Amino acid sequence: MHQKNIRTENLNINSLHIEQVQQYKYVGSIINDSNSIEEKIKERIALGIKAYYANQKFFKGRLVTKYSKLKLYRTVIRPLVTHASDTRVLKETIIQKLLVFERKILRRIFGPTKENQIWRINSNEELDKLMKQNYS
Repeated sequence: MHQKNIRTENLNINSLHIEQVQQYKYVGSIINDSNSIEEKIKERIALGIKAYYANQKFFKGRLVTKYSKLKLYRTVIRPLVTHASDTRVLKETIIQKLLVFERKILRRIFGPTKENQIWRINSNEELDKLMKQNYS
């Protein structure tokens, strides 16, 4: 990773000493000196995982339909993870991280598929199709 040569100076105004930092949190967002949102996305994904596990009984419950589980995911967890990402330019690596997170959750919601007496996980295309069928 290429690092810029940044002049690190502390700012003194009257008797107030302001220290330069590499990153800080402001209104729930991590601001850093390279203007990267990767840390924010990692934090958002961690919040999504926490939200999933907080509702794990609901997601694993057999009495709850897949449609209801998908609706909970799309109305609670997905917006939590993608909050404000539509206002920023996302790199391909960040988009891939978001898609990987979503597919993990969708695989837990829809479960494996039994084909010729053998259980297997659903492909990405199958997940897309199942999501469209259940959320249309």
